[in-house]
Amino acid sequence: MSVDKDLVSVQQARDLVDAAHRAQVEIARFDQAKIDRICEAMARAALREAARLGAMAVEETGYGIPDDKREKNRFASEDVWNYFKGLRTVGVVSDSKDVVEIVSPRGVVAGIIPSTNPTSTAIFKILIAIKSRNAIVLSPHPSAAKCINETMRVMREAAIKEGLPADAIGCMTTATIEGTEALMKHKMTAVILATGGIGLVRAAYSSGKPAFGVGPGNVPVFIERSADVPKAVQDILTGKTFDNGTICASEQSVVCDAPIEKAVREQFKAQGAHFLSQSESEQLAKVVATPQRSLNPAIVGKSVEVIAKMAGLNVPQGTRCLMVDVSGVGREHPLSMEKLSPILAFYVEDGVERGAARCFEVLSYGGMGHTAGIHTRSRDAAIRYGREMPASRVTVNTPTTHGAIGFSTALPPSMTLGCGSWGGNVTSDNVSPLHLMDIKRVAWETRPVKSARPAVSVQQSSAPAPTPAREQQPAASARAGSINREEIAAIVDRFLAGRGEVQHERSPLPASPTPARYQPVVDIEAGSRYDRSDAAPQASAAPVAVETNGGNGASSSQASSVAKQEQPSAPTATQSSAPQQQANGNKRQTVDFVSEDDVRRAIQKGEKIYVNARTIITPSARDLGDPAEVFAKA
Repeated sequence: MSVDKDLVSVQQARDLVDAAHRAQVEIARFDQAKIDRICEAMARAALREAARLGAMAVEETGYGIPDDKREKNRFASEDVWNYFKGLRTVGVVSDSKDVVEIVSPRGVVAGIIPSTNPTSTAIFKILIAIKSRNAIVLSPHPSAAKCINETMRVMREAAIKEGLPADAIGCMTTATIEGTEALMKHKMTAVILATGGIGLVRAAYSSGKPAFGVGPGNVPVFIERSADVPKAVQDILTGKTFDNGTICASEQSVVCDAPIEKAVREQFKAQGAHFLSQSESEQLAKVVATPQRSLNPAIVGKSVEVIAKMAGLNVPQGTRCLMVDVSGVGREHPLSMEKLSPILAFYVEDGVERGAARCFEVLSYGGMGHTAGIHTRSRDAAIRYGREMPASRVTVNTPTTHGAIGFSTALPPSMTLGCGSWGGNVTSDNVSPLHLMDIKRVAWETRPVKSARPAVSVQQSSAPAPTPAREQQPAASARAGSINREEIAAIVDRFLAGRGEVQHERSPLPASPTPARYQPVVDIEAGSRYDRSDAAPQASAAPVAVETNGGNGASSSQASSVAKQEQPSAPTATQSSAPQQQANGNKRQTVDFVSEDDVRRAIQKGEKIYVNARTIITPSARDLGDPAEVFAKA
């Protein structure tokens, strides 16, 4: 009997997220010490298994070098944890005189894991999710599902021993595009960490959920004339050949300053690189790029020997990297794209300005916002170059592979590198636990606001005795976040009466429930939140207005609707003015209050609503009435 993998994957995603959500409610109550003990145990377990997991990744995917995979796993478990272990992720994290910052977890994290760096990315995302008191569900690339699930198992078992609920970390075993989409769009999913191709990142951003996506990295590196050439070449080859170039931050093109071209070429040859002839370059291009000018996955993460054999090339034994002279950038120059293998494009330009322009071209062809590098002894040249680069990270005198992830620089260590608005990402940061928390800020007044009326002091004898804080029991409706409709109506009535004007009865809004997509669901205990997009509309005789007054409290339209429920039928703003106009000849009667519904009726009847400076017009009524020219001065 055949099994529909898509259906299995979708159901698996739903079950895992539901279970993770329940577990996250419990995690949100953990104190800092317990969270840190759990993360410490997971980091140690991943570090112990770093070599085995790295070997599994290479065996399953065919990408990279086992020992380099081991080092990436070590970096993700040891360096990342040591950097963030002292970070406060529970309760008050900052307390100044005027502002207190309190952190809350996001909820359930959807972690999309690639095949190029499967185990290290899984280690990283699990650590930062649990450190910030979130639960996480992983969607592995199908070609790396076994090693990613094994990584999850190793870390979860260690965490359970320290008190983490088992369902707080989950991983799909049957991963399909449909299943991954179900994971990202699940109503309980709070945020997405997407690492993969541009299509996957776009899917994450179109899911309707907050997402941290990372784009491709077609990384250029400029060797400026003042550079230490031997070290520059050494760094470039170190970065490019690490794990056979599978890290997106690895160098893809070298741009050489013209005065040092000869020295640079000689150093590349001396350090194990091999320059191809024009005909050999054309042979190589045929196996690197598909007819559609996309990267051929068969060469990703493969060694020089394997790629040379595929292209029918004879290269010297021990060649570390293939070098190709390229005359331009774009579709007509397939070797100018991101290659994710030990292949480097080579350009020559004269000066920082022209070198930066060429690097800009390279980034524009599939690497916008990711990373660029420069080798120079001039700090000024590095800054000038950095100003021109549409890149979130510009590394100086270091391998871009290691510098971008924070291995050889002071950047926060990360396996998820944001590409900013250049790459269509929400952040240009190296993603960390900070991105998986919401920060609440309790702010005290620092600058008194002038008022037209002085504060009215109340005599102590007439004021009711205050209720002790412990005895104050908020109404059930207030605790649940519902609206006290009688109180709002009374506030509006007192306001109009206080102005000494005759209060006209107000017209109701249509008695229809709030659309389900606008109903926020809040888990008060866990501090997590999500939009219940498929929730049923609330059955209530009193409608809840969508339009609010600046996001604080209820709108005037809402208050009008509330007040009207307890009043007999009354004319609308337009209905109340028309008869009075006829009775008084040319005298036009103004109204005190206008709702959105009043405006709709006036538009339907082709009437005007006459207002003066003291007429209260709700924001939604104003937005609808101004373009239709409904309002008129009496």
